[in-house]
Amino acid sequence: MARSTLTIEEAFIAQHPGSRARYERAVRDFPSGVTHDARYLRPFPLYVERASGPKKWDVDGNELIDYAMGHGALLLGHAHPAIVEAVTAQVQRGTHYGAGHELELEWAERIRSLMPSCERVKFTASGTEATLLAMRLARAFTGRQKILKFAGHFHGWQDYAVPGEKLPFTARSSPGIPQAVFDTVIVAPVNDLAFVERRLSEGDIAAVILEPSGASWASIPLPDGFLHRLREITQRYDTVLIFDEVITGFRWSPGGVQGLLGIRPDLTTMAKIMAGGLPGGAVGGRADILALLEFRDDPAWNQERRVQHPGTFNANPLSAAAGCACLQIVADPAVQRHADAMAARLRRGMNQILVRRGIPGFVWGESSVFHIVLGTRCANQHGEDIRIPEGVAPEVLKAGLSGRLGHLLHLAMVNEGVDLFHGGGLVSAVHTEAEIDATIEAFDRALQRMDEEGLFASLDSK
Repeated sequence: MARSTLTIEEAFIAQHPGSRARYERAVRDFPSGVTHDARYLRPFPLYVERASGPKKWDVDGNELIDYAMGHGALLLGHAHPAIVEAVTAQVQRGTHYGAGHELELEWAERIRSLMPSCERVKFTASGTEATLLAMRLARAFTGRQKILKFAGHFHGWQDYAVPGEKLPFTARSSPGIPQAVFDTVIVAPVNDLAFVERRLSEGDIAAVILEPSGASWASIPLPDGFLHRLREITQRYDTVLIFDEVITGFRWSPGGVQGLLGIRPDLTTMAKIMAGGLPGGAVGGRADILALLEFRDDPAWNQERRVQHPGTFNANPLSAAAGCACLQIVADPAVQRHADAMAARLRRGMNQILVRRGIPGFVWGESSVFHIVLGTRCANQHGEDIRIPEGVAPEVLKAGLSGRLGHLLHLAMVNEGVDLFHGGGLVSAVHTEAEIDATIEAFDRALQRMDEEGLFASLDSK
């Protein structure tokens, strides 16, 4: 096929001179020029000037339909008026009191009203801190040392969360993490409950932690009934069950996955939507476990038994103001229903494009998220919405939109006015059918440009 004069990468460079110039400055200050691993992009990442609703505008004036959505924190879109109003009012009153305040009370009450398993709450400054604290509480509560997690599940960048998260899942080391830490983390094979039961029966596991969506916000989905069976197994062996709802919390439903399915984990970790797009996280759960954080009139308890947890920006007034405003809105399940419907429309539309063009690949997900794979077919690819891709290895699902095809699709989509995230994206409650249909059309054009460059010529198109 004949192609345009510029390649996809050349067009990207031509359209983004301002981002290129800023990246040349950034590499002098930041390793690889980025402040978050997920923002690394060759030949350079985008630099954004402003954002509103489902869109953002880069420093070169290019308009982008956004599916990064604050790395999943912005269910209500960019600069939602209610959150802007709450934060603007609070910043004039102060950003850090070094004391308790009314908003932290309201924030906790709103969380507890939406998450019935959260009998008590302790705030952190991020999701990574929340998972770290939840693991520490579980070890202190049970007197056991080891944590069991599932291959491919992401729980932040703290040391105990790293084992088994990236491919290959069996890696037993990572730069900067002591081997002793790896020795305290047991990685269960993907969705293997028989392994979990055998391992818990040995009596040394303090907690099982997982993303209740399945690994990496449903990139490796869980089979139906999995979470209920896991709850039964952990109760049988008196093991703490931790739902990491940093992404799923308030997105899958107003009460997260646990609210949707009616399951009560022992501890829940939260962040992102919980803080309305500002920094903030929390651990919520059983009162008897959270009681380990209490001060008592007992020096021995405070010195030897109490779990310590300071944190300069825990429950700071600015994040609390944003969080309260956000949670008040997302308590209405119509918010999640709209985002879910838009995501389903997007997944279905993209799959129809792939089928029509005869390109091996599929788009899948649940709730308001989507993931893309190119170069591999799934058995149930018929141009419809897909929740669980059939006949595809978990390693392929975890890798997602990686490699050269994924890289060039990302650039091509940006050229067409769409910004993806981690080989897919997260849909907000303010994306409309207009943005979704425009994204599907952009996907079609991006695939055409890739085809013109011969990127699909070597793929099996049977």
